Amino acid sequence: MNSRWRSRRFRRETAAVLLFLTPSMLGFAVFYMIPFVMGISQSLTNRTLGGRFTGLSNYSELLASGSFRKAAANTLLFTGVSVPLLLALSLSLALLINKGPFFRQGLQTALILPLVVPVASVVLVWQIFFDWNGTLNAWLYHGGHSRVDWLQSNGSMGVLVVLYLWKNLGYNLILFLAGLRQIPRDYYETARIEGAGRWHQFSRITLVYLTPTLFFVVLISIINSFKVFRETYLLAGDYPYDRIYMLQHYMNNMFAALEIQKLTAAATLMVLCISVLVMALLSVERRFRDVLD
Repeated sequence: MNSRWRSRRFRRETAAVLLFLTPSMLGFAVFYMIPFVMGISQSLTNRTLGGRFTGLSNYSELLASGSFRKAAANTLLFTGVSVPLLLALSLSLALLINKGPFFRQGLQTALILPLVVPVASVVLVWQIFFDWNGTLNAWLYHGGHSRVDWLQSNGSMGVLVVLYLWKNLGYNLILFLAGLRQIPRDYYETARIEGAGRWHQFSRITLVYLTPTLFFVVLISIINSFKVFRETYLLAGDYPYDRIYMLQHYMNNMFAALEIQKLTAAATLMVLCISVLVMALLSVERRFRDVLD
């Protein structure tokens, strides 16, 4: 009787879970999975309607395109520079705030504020600051230096990196603070009693127990770095300076030109690249947990 009752209860709970998940699963399938699968199929044909199967010819043309290679290189450069900087800065600030300085509330508010500010407002402030006639150039001019067209020079990548850091710093800070506050204080007290220094405590206690949070923050930061098109588009338009011409610019321009096959091929390659990075991170995290266990 008990086993039969447990089986009925399990079926009822499973049915309830599926009932609540069905709307979300249908929405995900209709608006994400089905269009993505259709996009992959479009990337293997020569035209949108009535096209014939061409295999990987669209991908070979895409990889031979100079504009695509430039966009891919810029995107990878941006991710490779901005993500490590964001991790180092957010973790350092989280460690500082976690120690409980007297200005911690004001610092937290200042860093989290960009999360609630609309992107259009953020970009407007950035344009005012970095424009040819903007605030930064006014300071340079009064200091006896020549003006710099920041958004039309190699410094445009630096502007975009600073914008990315400012926009995402607060979110990573919240995640790191949550992870730091889960570490028992007794571990640090025991380490101090045994004569461990600050670096030893940081490397052997903080980093070890912060590893799950660290992997998650790395993953979110990489994904957000591929979503920087919105800010770049509002900041510099459809065709920005070559240094900040990203993959999303290329796909947006292919959409405007109705080059659907190149668009879907580029989107598929970008998703494949992100998936490889995610799987590599998850594999490293799994191995690290196995070592700890």
